[in-house]
Amino acid sequence: MASKVTSAVMRQGLHVLAVAIRAEPLIFTLAVAASTVYGVMTVASAWALGWATDNVVLPAFRAGEITRGAILTAVALIIGVAVVKAAGVGGRRFLAGLMQYRMQARSRRGVTRQYLKLPLAWHHRHPTGQLLSNAGADAEAAWAPLAPLPMAVGVIVMLVTAAVGMVVTDLVLALIGFLIFPAIAVINMIYQRRLSPLVTRAQQLRAEVSEIAHESFDGALVIKTLGREDLEAERFRARAHELRDANVAVGRVRGLFDPVLEALPTLGVLAVLLIGAHRLAAGAINSGTLVQVAYLFTLLAFPIRALGWVLGEIPRSVVGWRRVRAVLDASGAMEFGTASLTGTAPARLEIDGLGYAYDDATVLHDVTFEVPAGRTVALVGPTGSGKSTLVQTLARLVDPATGAVRIDGTDLREIERGGISRAVALVPQQAFLFDDSVRGNITLGLPVPDEDVWAALRLAQADGFVSALPAALDTMVGERGATLSGGQRQRIALARAVVRRPRLLVLDDATSSVDPQVEARILYGLRDAAEAATVVVVAYRMATIALADEVVYLEHGRVVDRGGHQELITRCAGYRNLVTAYEREEAERAAVETDSEGVSA
Repeated sequence: MASKVTSAVMRQGLHVLAVAIRAEPLIFTLAVAASTVYGVMTVASAWALGWATDNVVLPAFRAGEITRGAILTAVALIIGVAVVKAAGVGGRRFLAGLMQYRMQARSRRGVTRQYLKLPLAWHHRHPTGQLLSNAGADAEAAWAPLAPLPMAVGVIVMLVTAAVGMVVTDLVLALIGFLIFPAIAVINMIYQRRLSPLVTRAQQLRAEVSEIAHESFDGALVIKTLGREDLEAERFRARAHELRDANVAVGRVRGLFDPVLEALPTLGVLAVLLIGAHRLAAGAINSGTLVQVAYLFTLLAFPIRALGWVLGEIPRSVVGWRRVRAVLDASGAMEFGTASLTGTAPARLEIDGLGYAYDDATVLHDVTFEVPAGRTVALVGPTGSGKSTLVQTLARLVDPATGAVRIDGTDLREIERGGISRAVALVPQQAFLFDDSVRGNITLGLPVPDEDVWAALRLAQADGFVSALPAALDTMVGERGATLSGGQRQRIALARAVVRRPRLLVLDDATSSVDPQVEARILYGLRDAAEAATVVVVAYRMATIALADEVVYLEHGRVVDRGGHQELITRCAGYRNLVTAYEREEAERAAVETDSEGVSA
């Protein structure tokens, strides 16, 4: 069974290498050529040493003197071979690194582009830490064998050249030396079989540690406020220790096999020297031949190790490649049409028979209503009624399972790429701010003049506090807007949306952290602005709802009733109980406080 697993991993690993070679054929060819130069020059150094032994070293011992020409020739040979060999090493390493980093960058770009294409529903099923690992550690691991690959291919030339050189120099010593190769091949095969599953496990654990770390950082506020630091640290520690143990297991296998693989060629050299000494004494060979063969045999160990480096990286490469391909091959990418949304007037919105389900849980059932251009509609309903899912379909973050969402009569699925984001803006309840300036968080790189930015801030009732900041628009807000309050973050996010002058503005309870008076001014401003938009707002407060032209009330994913606020208060008990609950709670709290004051008096 282990043999089958190793063979499968090897086949997949060779496929990954073939993908890289097809993607970067020129760089790979040049890297192999440089490695070949290195291999040939390494073998040539054995010939240079043999020539120097016969023509410089031995005559010096025999005659006690040597000619200047012989010395200069030997020095020129050795230095010339070394210089060309160094050039091969430099070219090989530079080009191999270039190929590796280009493939890693290609994979990272491919993965991140796929993230942008895949719908929000796909992202809901995959933790953020895993997605970071796919674009980072997995892309890096997938192409790790590319660094030693050109060297391994090039030293094959060195292996063949050295072997031929040994046979030509002395067949008997060559055959004696070659006896060591079956042992090296068997040990290397056992080594790879033992190492492959361990490296695979270590790579998987590395991704899991990344997932836990990101989740902990992302949930730092929850962890600290609930005092769960020790529990979270223990969760991370347990998985990190598993990763440590997996890496230690890999190290143990390498520590066991590497010395053996290093020792076998040395034993071969000793055997060659032992037999060679006898042949030298018998006059069958000369000293230069013995030195040349012994040195050539020491060179043969390096190609074996170079190939081992590639084979050792293949299991980790296969795991990384599988995880990267899982993203690149993921289905569900949104398709776009060719229709365009023209005009700048408020959009007319139609929701027709909309249905949506998360796995087997249906959250929207045949939702149908229309929002005339320029009107403000409030979506109201208890928790879990499907409001947030509905607004996600309005911005086409997800596609409905049944029915359609239309803007000015055009199905969102038929609109060209980028057309929806130019016409529709969604402000979520949880406002996300980047570690950037106020201006940067509003424009997000668009060439928007400051006058328009300030106009958007005024509309979002944020110009007052922004102008009071130390550097106004240039003030850095910190990671996730840490230096601002929740209401300030929401108003910056709202300004980010309105500065784009959307024709349809969708607010998913986006003013929940703003006091009711400010919220009322914001909604009045949105409705009365010179370039007003059609507004759909998820709301809970009665004061907010009362500002809407119409209310759509949902329960269990269905439209139960719709109409004016006063109409629904009168005829819909569920709506009446929901929107008056806050006021009842406030009244009860005030009554309790009044009673307490009376008792104290």
